[in-house]
Parts: sequence; structure tokens; C-alpha cells
Amino acid sequence: MERIFNGIRVLDFSQVLAGPTATKLLVEMGAEVIKIEFAEEGDPSRSLPRLRGTRSGYHVQQNRGKRSLCLDLRDPRATALVLDLVPNADVVIQNFALGVMERLGLGYDVVSAANPRVVMCNMSAFGREGPLAQQPGYDPIAQSWAGVLHMLGYEDRAPILAGISPGDVLAGVHAFGGVAAALFHRERTGKGQEVSVSLLDAYSTAHEVNWQEWSVSGGESEPTRRGNVHPVVGGVGVFETGDGYVTVAAVNNGQWQRLTEAMGRPDLFEDLRFASNPDRVANRDELNDLIATWLAAQPHRDDIVNLLEEHRVPSAPVLTLAEAAQHPYLHEAGAVRWVDDDVLGKVLVPGMPIKFSETPGDAPLVTRRLGEDNQYVTCELAGRSHEEYQMLVEDGVLFYKSDS
Repeated sequence: MERIFNGIRVLDFSQVLAGPTATKLLVEMGAEVIKIEFAEEGDPSRSLPRLRGTRSGYHVQQNRGKRSLCLDLRDPRATALVLDLVPNADVVIQNFALGVMERLGLGYDVVSAANPRVVMCNMSAFGREGPLAQQPGYDPIAQSWAGVLHMLGYEDRAPILAGISPGDVLAGVHAFGGVAAALFHRERTGKGQEVSVSLLDAYSTAHEVNWQEWSVSGGESEPTRRGNVHPVVGGVGVFETGDGYVTVAAVNNGQWQRLTEAMGRPDLFEDLRFASNPDRVANRDELNDLIATWLAAQPHRDDIVNLLEEHRVPSAPVLTLAEAAQHPYLHEAGAVRWVDDDVLGKVLVPGMPIKFSETPGDAPLVTRRLGEDNQYVTCELAGRSHEEYQMLVEDGVLFYKSDS
């Protein structure tokens, strides 16, 4: 079945989340992704919970469909084997600390000399230039440097780490877009190039209004965390009902009017304190108290969401993870899906986030064991003889783990 990236081969050195997010999109769209893993444990995601036996659901989610080549990259024969793959590769992607690929003899200068048409995507915490470039970092560290962590939580309390890693995922999507754009450029020019993506850049783009709010005000307005309400839009927040929480987003005047009608308080629409969004922001405490008092008196979360939907006020129940996992809306929209794994059985994973009218999604992909494709990659793609392959296995250059 024809897919957008059929015929594209990717050498994927990336690990855990950011890089594998990018290559997950590529493999779902038809690319052949060869996941190159370090002996003897492979991608650290193989040991992240939840495990059944030695199989990780996290690894299945991020790496279905990718071939696995497991090497001892400290051995120069492993580097030579990878370089034999580069001439027939379209993309190389990695998210090691700055300088690791160069020390392995696989930096962009070496890779592009072997294949001038290759697109190499280097992912990092802080980019390849500047004073932070040499520093190691993870999602929470980038959140902190980008000023994003300062925006999460309540103003009078310590910042709260996000319980997920949105920067890693966002950086992965940026990397996917950068690789796709570089491949399009190559189609027009015949030239590959280096693409750089960082967690810091990803989080910088997530600020929405904060950079310009501070700069346009001349520094007089410094955005800070606002708890469960929006910093620059009145009538948006998370509120408690008798049996759960509801998010309300009455963003414009029309939605605010319909919210007052749903509340049984149409007089509030005429209240000059709330006449426009700047007024509602200036008087957000009074506004939020009115909404919160009304919702606290409602016994059932889902009933109030239905009422707000009838009045065409954007709202949603704050679902628990278990509720979201089983909610028909998410399954019908393709936001989540069940996939089959030969060890774990049925596994719930995110859906394909990009839907195309002419090319299919939801490819039937399987998760490879560590080093499962060593022979195929070594002999079929790198052109080594079976005897050479056997020698690399016996010398520990190639590694296979059957229970992974």
C-alpha cells in the first residue's frame, strides 16, 4: 500500500522520546527506519515501565515498525558497518549530547562526505551553538531555561512540573517537519543538509503570548503562572463541580453572553465589569468567583458539560486518564487506538496525529526485538558476506537479545 515516505530509508540513532517521536511519524508514513541501538541494553525505553516480562509498553508505543540493529559502537568495525549504510540512506537522526556522533566518527562532515544527498537531523537540549550547547539536558531542564516552568502552577506557590514531557514531543514533531522540508528541498536541488532541533527552541515556541507581552509592555508586564485560569483571556479556566472538574472557555463576547444565559444570569452580560475581554481580564477574580460559585452548586460534571454544549459554550469534562482511554470520542476521532503486540497483547497508544485524504494511516506495524534485524541490515543493506556477519556476531560487535 503506497504511503508518503515509501522508499525513504532512515538511520535512527535516537533514544527515548524526542527523536523516536519524529521517526515514529516517518515509519507510520512508510519510511524504512533502522533503529541503531547500543549493545547490550539498547534504547533505554526498552526498560521503562510498564513492563510485562522484559517487554516495555513505552518502547512499543514509540518504536513499532522500526528495524533494530544493535552494535557495540565502541568497536571501529561497527562504525564502518554504519558508514556502509549511509550511501543508501536518506535520513540520519540522532539525539545524543553534543559531540557524541563526532566521537563515534559519524558527525555530519563524515556522513555528508559519504552521501551528499543525506539529510542529517541533530536533536539536542539546547542546540549546537551558544553557551548551553555543551550542557546535558532533559525536558524539565529545558522547561526551566525557557521560562515555561515559571508559568505552570499558582502564583503564590512553587512552579509545578508538567506530568508529561510536551517539549520532547514538540521537538520530535519539529524534527519530523524539518526532515520532511529538507527532503522536499533535496527533491528540488539534489542536495542534503543538516537540520538542528532543540528542546529549548521547542519550548520557546510554546509561550503563545508571553514573549510579546513582556517585550511590548517594555517589561512592565511580566507574565507569571495563574493557576487554573488563562493569563490573557477572561472566562477561561478549570472549575470544580459536585463530582469532577470542568474546563470552560468563553473566549469571545458571544460565548460570554451564552455562558451568562446558561448560568441563569443574563444580567452579567450587561455588567460593565465584564463588557469586553480586557474588562474580564482586569476583573478576573470577580468573574472567576461567579463562575466557580455557579459550577460548585452543580452536582454532576457531565450534566453541566451537556448544558454548556446546548448553549454552544466551549467546555469539556476534565477526564481522568482511565476515562480518556475508554471514551468513545477519542477512539472515534482516532486520537487513541489499540495495537497488537506479540508479547503484551493489546496496547493502547496515541493515534496517528496527521490524517491524509489520499494516503492511509494506522499501518500494521510490529515491534522488533533488540538486534532482530542484524543479519538483514548487515548482509542485505550493507552488503557484507554471511561469513563477515558471523564473525561480527562472534566478536560481540553485533548483539541480539531474544527476550526484549
